[in-house]
Amino acid sequence: MEINELGALRWAHIIAMVYWLGGEWGVFQTSFNVVNRNIGLDERKRHLETAYRIDILARTGIILLLPLGLHMGNMWGIQPYGGGWLTLMWIAFIPWFLLCWGAFYYRETDRGIMLTKWDESIRYVVIPLLMITSVTSLMGYGPFNAGTMQKWFSIKVFLYGITLIIGLILRYVMREWTTMFRRLVTEPENETEIEAKLDKSIRATRKLAYLYWIIIMTIAFLCATKPL
Repeated sequence: MEINELGALRWAHIIAMVYWLGGEWGVFQTSFNVVNRNIGLDERKRHLETAYRIDILARTGIILLLPLGLHMGNMWGIQPYGGGWLTLMWIAFIPWFLLCWGAFYYRETDRGIMLTKWDESIRYVVIPLLMITSVTSLMGYGPFNAGTMQKWFSIKVFLYGITLIIGLILRYVMREWTTMFRRLVTEPENETEIEAKLDKSIRATRKLAYLYWIIIMTIAFLCATKPL
């Protein structure tokens, strides 16, 4: 049996999108109980643990989409860097993948927080790089081809960069939850202040989450229809 390379990549891309969108919805729904003062702290911590277990699939999906998209872009003739460049890209992806899962494995510990910050620091480089190259490509300067019926790729890359920004904000909130729950245990005299911070963080990010899903669905639409 011979497996079509592009078909296999497209399948993996679909799976990554499903876990990304579905995982973010799961974390969003779980967050209601994470900040619910009407249930016990142990129960809230269990919901936080559930949120982390769901979120790791979304985190994996979102970073996997980058090499998958660039690989398929090369096969479509839009992204000009193939061959050894693609090999190096996949090799560079591996430590990012391991870092993401390492942060999950050591979650709710100082090491986990440190690894999460390292994961975030990679995005500080990736985000501007993606957004700048997508804009220059749409302006006709490359590196991506943006001729007739090819602009969708650069637009998708730009929107993906925006989702990484939103994802950074949402990840920061989850990291803050870990810190706040520690303080609830060690600083019971500051419970009111800590709970207020939790409430504020969740209110600020819920509207952002709706925008997040809209952009993710737009990216999926561009991938499926390639309209521009």
